[in-house]
Amino acid sequence: MTDPLRTELLDLALEAARRAGALLLDGRPADLGVAATKSSPVDVVTEMDLASERLITGFLADRRPEDGFLGEEGASTEGTSGVRWIVDPIDGTVNYLYGLPAWAVSIAAEYRGETVVGVVAVPPRGETYHAVLGGGAWRNGERVACRPSPPLESALIGTGFNYVAERRAAQAEVARRLLPRVRDIRRSGSAAIDLCDVGGGRLDGFYERGLHPWDVAAGDLVAREAGALTGGRPGRAPDGDLTVAASPGVFEVLQPLLEELGAWHD
Repeated sequence: MTDPLRTELLDLALEAARRAGALLLDGRPADLGVAATKSSPVDVVTEMDLASERLITGFLADRRPEDGFLGEEGASTEGTSGVRWIVDPIDGTVNYLYGLPAWAVSIAAEYRGETVVGVVAVPPRGETYHAVLGGGAWRNGERVACRPSPPLESALIGTGFNYVAERRAAQAEVARRLLPRVRDIRRSGSAAIDLCDVGGGRLDGFYERGLHPWDVAAGDLVAREAGALTGGRPGRAPDGDLTVAASPGVFEVLQPLLEELGAWHD
């Protein structure tokens, strides 16, 4: 992959995320409601999710019509260029619906199956994270790095819960057993933000079961480029069974512990 292509993809992702973030901040209707549901009645889509995805995919397709897309709200095309955009138009939709500030726009670019660019814009914080494969991780133009690894009992760990009741109950049991072994657990409601917060030094680690490619593609690259380790079950990449990200010393202890606790199954 050439450096000019990498730069082009980053610039486009940053601009698409900026435009979508402005739409979501300035265009949120006072009476915002649920437009549809997905995996369960509490797993919601708003009209602004749909508008944000249309804006992002339209902007990118106008400039790179041969690229493919995978979007949370239905965008799916193969493309012929070797580039595929992975888009979460609002990561943290329930937060956005309720007016809570933990939501983000997540855009990643894959080239021939490998994530090479990731952008996570967090408009309520006034922050944008970005990473390029091999080029480090950045927040508002300043380089970031994960925290030095503490002992697990002093680690602050992020997690999330699925919207399907049976899976949520199993995840709650894992959290109950993990909680006495760490400093504390945080649940922001946005996996993209949590992954970036691992990279930016605001969390020591993060794990969650049931995530999708659009939830993790950009944030995973940010975390890795900031020096964190990421994976799924031992020996596997992050996937729908389990996503884990942490500073190296925490990861080496947390990943096998999550395997022991059964964080990868319901």
